[in-house]
Amino acid sequence: MAGTDRQQPLMTGGPAVILVEPQLGENIGMVARAMANFGLSELRLVRPRDGWPNSKAQAAASKADHVIDGTAVFETLEAAIADLNFVFATTARARDGFKPVRGPQAAAQALRARIGADQKCGVLFGRERWGLSNEEISLADEIVTYPVNPAFASLNIAQAVLLMSYEWLKSGLAPDGETPFSGPPMQPATKSELQGLSDQLEEALQARGYFRPPAKKPRMLEGLRAVLSRPGFSKTEIQLLRGVVRSLDRFSRQMPRGSGPPGRLNEDEAARAEPEPKR
Repeated sequence: MAGTDRQQPLMTGGPAVILVEPQLGENIGMVARAMANFGLSELRLVRPRDGWPNSKAQAAASKADHVIDGTAVFETLEAAIADLNFVFATTARARDGFKPVRGPQAAAQALRARIGADQKCGVLFGRERWGLSNEEISLADEIVTYPVNPAFASLNIAQAVLLMSYEWLKSGLAPDGETPFSGPPMQPATKSELQGLSDQLEEALQARGYFRPPAKKPRMLEGLRAVLSRPGFSKTEIQLLRGVVRSLDRFSRQMPRGSGPPGRLNEDEAARAEPEPKR
């Protein structure tokens, strides 16, 4: 179905759509077209296989030029989501972990509420052939999955984006629910701030011999990131937690795990801990 009315105001905004390592330029173009159909306009690409800009993407976008022209390219997924407060990851199969899972309608409503509260949000979509890795999903806050035929659950990337974009537009047509009162406004931490806490914890735990055996460290870090991203910490909460880690870090680095009985102080620490004599 074709039709473009340049007399109508152009709908833009909404959550960012992030494509991780997309392969074909045509697929990127069809994603841009699907986004424009339903009022989304911010497209981010992580390491597109065929580079960017891409003439095949431009042709397949079917005049969704405002999406194509504004597309941003990133070298890592962490960089692509660093300024976002909340991220959904799309997947068609069950994953191990701690992530809440929503359907597309509930996910769109959640995004609408967060963006209405001046938060920056995004939705991750994986590779054409095998989607997102567990590590990439661990960087998101929640999972969104579609109710599809379990015997044939394969969606191409443009279809997946189209379904989410449609639910986004539809969520804005319903009247907003109102409550008599609400909690205090809390600005969620950005992914960059959350990553800073994760890096600080990793360094402190490494110093204490936490990652044992070493071969299990990547899996342990994946679980740690999943737990940290689940609560939706605010900026203030991140600052508080980093202060706690710094405080603990000062007094335990001299005695890492495995170097002595728990609670034992070295000579310098014992001298500092001794109470001053009464006068």
